[in-house]
Amino acid sequence: MTLTTDSEIRIDPRWWSWEGAHGGHVAALALTAVRDRFTGGAHPVRTLTTHHLAPVDDSPLHFSGTAPAAVGRRTSTCVFTGHQNGVPVLVGSALFGAGRRGPSYDGHPAPDVPGPQDCRPLELPDELSPFARQLEIRPATEDLPLAGGDKAELTAWIRFLDGRALDAPIAVTLTDVLPPALYARWRTPRPVPTAELTVHLTDALNDGTHQGWALVRIRTEHAGSGWAVDDSAVWSADGRLLALARQSRVVRGQPAIGDVNS
Repeated sequence: MTLTTDSEIRIDPRWWSWEGAHGGHVAALALTAVRDRFTGGAHPVRTLTTHHLAPVDDSPLHFSGTAPAAVGRRTSTCVFTGHQNGVPVLVGSALFGAGRRGPSYDGHPAPDVPGPQDCRPLELPDELSPFARQLEIRPATEDLPLAGGDKAELTAWIRFLDGRALDAPIAVTLTDVLPPALYARWRTPRPVPTAELTVHLTDALNDGTHQGWALVRIRTEHAGSGWAVDDSAVWSADGRLLALARQSRVVRGQPAIGDVNS
């Protein structure tokens, strides 16, 4: 049997970015909108994929979707669309699956960096990242945004100023919350919006939420012809891998002076 749903959400203006709502936050909202409706919260989310068709503005955002017949007792998939004013702005899918016995392996151990108490806070310019005002960001390496470095990689400790816990939607948001990794090589900002984002969530989230700091790393694997591929990882404060993500980004030209928010 196929299930359908339709829900409406308004974007919190605190989650604004260059051209509209922050892409990772929109993806997290999509996950929240479909998770309980389609699975009843019975199975953890394993993979979320979102294709960002257009910037999301402050109009009501509607999510609708279908849940085809389950592949198996422990696996289900939801295909969804987000639309504003009757126009699709986001399409995607979510895979949910119950835990089961199996081998354990961690191919992405947390990098060996100083703890958050030994790292200095970073304040991103409000005009570039309005959403960052909700976060405390402490770079854990010498690589900084707009510092003209040699490699396209940023690693930082991050926590929400309101103390919110690290659950699956927050892990999705965190995969995209640092500046694009190319910013570590540049000295002048430019928009690099998300076109597609796929996040894989680990079993570290099976047993509930995590508290406090998260360690987040983002790096550009390739850039060319106006496109970039970024990989990111999110670890809990105790070093457990929470999420891995890969996204395709559009690298836009530098905006004219005074057009940062255009």
